Amino acid sequence: MSAAIRFENISKQYRLGLVSTRTLSHDLNRWWQMNIRGKQDPYLTVGSVNDRAAKADSEYVWALRDINFEVEQGDVVGIIGKNGAGKSTLLKILSKVTAPTTGCIKARGRIASLLEVGTGFHPEMTGRENIYMNGAIMGMTKAEINRKFDEIVDFSGVERYIDTPVKRYSSGMTVRLGFAVAAFLEPEILVVDEVLAVGDAEFQKKAIGKMQDISHGDGRTVLFVSHNMGSMSKLCNKGVLLQNGYIGYRGGIDETIDYYLQDADNNGSSIYLRERKAKDAPIWIKKAILTNSNGDLSANFGTKDSIILKIDLEIKENIPLTNLLVTIVDKNQTRIGSINTRVDDKCEFIVEIKPEFLTRGKYSFLIHVYQPGLSPYDVLENLCPFSVIDSGTSLSHLETFNYGMIFPNMNWL
Repeated sequence: MSAAIRFENISKQYRLGLVSTRTLSHDLNRWWQMNIRGKQDPYLTVGSVNDRAAKADSEYVWALRDINFEVEQGDVVGIIGKNGAGKSTLLKILSKVTAPTTGCIKARGRIASLLEVGTGFHPEMTGRENIYMNGAIMGMTKAEINRKFDEIVDFSGVERYIDTPVKRYSSGMTVRLGFAVAAFLEPEILVVDEVLAVGDAEFQKKAIGKMQDISHGDGRTVLFVSHNMGSMSKLCNKGVLLQNGYIGYRGGIDETIDYYLQDADNNGSSIYLRERKAKDAPIWIKKAILTNSNGDLSANFGTKDSIILKIDLEIKENIPLTNLLVTIVDKNQTRIGSINTRVDDKCEFIVEIKPEFLTRGKYSFLIHVYQPGLSPYDVLENLCPFSVIDSGTSLSHLETFNYGMIFPNMNWL
């Protein structure tokens, strides 16, 4: 199958806090070297890695560096990575919102993009006028837009406001219409950033379904950025992991998600310690330790093992009816099950978990300290990540088979 998109040595450099170099000497030096001497941009040889958590050691930063990969026609590719990894920059370069510092992108066919709320919309124009304007920008005739117009309006669910200026739309309404325009005007390549998260649950479900129809039914290409690993896993067939502006991994979507989560887990630990309290909370989580039944620190468990989670609370003020809730979540942040207890004046808690109901995979804990009906005093996510290895069920020989989220208590009669 032919390549729909080819990224060739794509790099993007920014100067921190400034547009261009913003100094006359730098701009003159760049112009002299590139236009008179015929050499490359002298500032391409400087710049620090795109790590948002690190202190800058240069005034230049590489948002992307040496990106090379191909997207086959009909593929649905999930672009995965932490905040600031370069995902949106890559899509903006593909959509020609910004130009790469080096390299080029070769794409076959029309590209429709939805990168942020209101992309391509003029706020003073009505929804109807924006539909026709966007279609014309994409090279479609008025007859083609007329043929799709009713489907676009019906899918967006904003028919009542279609002749109202877009500036009066809510962000959710704007995203609905923007996605409908991008999806129904028959682009060969659809590019969608995390903007879909603005829509409600009903619209997100419709949008995911439409993207599946576009890729599987029509054979078009989709690039999708999201932090929702569940949506990624359902929609995409391939994945690209960006790490600090570089490609960290490429492959099938499930393998890419696992690699991403494993990398995140490496930043976690079987021991969680916190010296400072959570804001001004009267009760907060100070320590959590994950061990096996022998008391040894562990992050890997068989289905026949016991998982022991020890939690220490710091109590500055004993508040009646305070509860401690421990929830197991999977790699897609789906809540598997919970256990709850009253705190009273107790500081130390131990939970024993028999993972025989968990299928093979990666999990972590979500812990709440709360009083019913009030905002939680303390909440911790992705705590003490661990893996379950199927080590004794009747299905353990099915290494590559997805047999569900849990092992229910089922028996043959």
